[in-house]
Amino acid sequence: MRTASVATGEGARLAASVSLVLASAKLRDHAADGDGAMARRPVAAAARRVAASWDRAGARTGSDLGFDTALLVDAVERQTGLEALAGPGTPLVSLTEPTETATAAAFGHTAVLAGRPENREPLEEAGRLFGRLAHLLDAVEDLEADAESGAWNPIAATGADLADVRRLCDDAVHGVRLALADVAFASKAQGRLAHLLLVHELPRAVDRAFATEGCGHPGHARGHEQGQGRAGEHGGSEEAGVRAAFGPPPVMPPPPAPPEPPRRGRQRGLLAGCAVWAGLFCTCQVCCRDPYHDPWSGQPREGWCHKCDCDDCSDCGDCCDCCDCCGNCCSCGDGCGCDGCGCDC
Repeated sequence: MRTASVATGEGARLAASVSLVLASAKLRDHAADGDGAMARRPVAAAARRVAASWDRAGARTGSDLGFDTALLVDAVERQTGLEALAGPGTPLVSLTEPTETATAAAFGHTAVLAGRPENREPLEEAGRLFGRLAHLLDAVEDLEADAESGAWNPIAATGADLADVRRLCDDAVHGVRLALADVAFASKAQGRLAHLLLVHELPRAVDRAFATEGCGHPGHARGHEQGQGRAGEHGGSEEAGVRAAFGPPPVMPPPPAPPEPPRRGRQRGLLAGCAVWAGLFCTCQVCCRDPYHDPWSGQPREGWCHKCDCDDCSDCGDCCDCCDCCGNCCSCGDGCGCDGCGCDC
């Protein structure tokens, strides 16, 4: 075991408060529904006591920071009700609203903690759209797994077309960028870091969720499938020629099916994952830590500041220059024109 530094600033405390309150609400939900081991009354009672202690701790920390955590609890409760009423044709944005409200409040309060109240409105707007994006991308990535397990998914429940979902995601990314441009940062380094995390990484997250590469081009998976189809056709011609010359091959047993890849179980709920992501963002861990743990799955991820995979950054300004945060980040500056340039700093 090794020692590690722990962030103790107000931003980290705000993220901890949000995480505790959302986790307590989720645990209380599981206890009320009797999920898994919580179908047993003693276990459910213990879970409710733990949830109550988390709720008090989160509310106490939030109160010390001037943040009202009751808004987060209300968002979780409204989310459950909206999902119960959703059906074909229900607008997706009506289902993402509680997440948007929660993330807007958390983002906006960082302006209060920083003593920059003029930044509250644009940060709330950036947080609102970030919450929408996180909710939609989570639904896209889990669509197949939810269909197999029978779990509720907003895209499947509303019958939304994936092209429309992609449009909502792209609009949210654009809105975050516009909102961030209205934020007055205390230093150029802080502005560059926020620009990296929210302007550069969010479009890449959308591309990954929809299995495309930067700039909306098809990813490798689709091209690989097409290549296999062409090879199969050519292979079929050769096989026909061999059969004509030498007769059919001896009967052989079919090869065993390839092992099924391990399935990733969700380790953290949507709102709680958003809260943890906000904490990683506020403490620079998502940028500078290697590895950091994915807020939703818990899988190790490489920090964004640990490599740059641009083949050619000539068209994206100073996209691959270093910032003052950890020596490896992008420094495009405000309003750079390098959307999707490929930096993985």
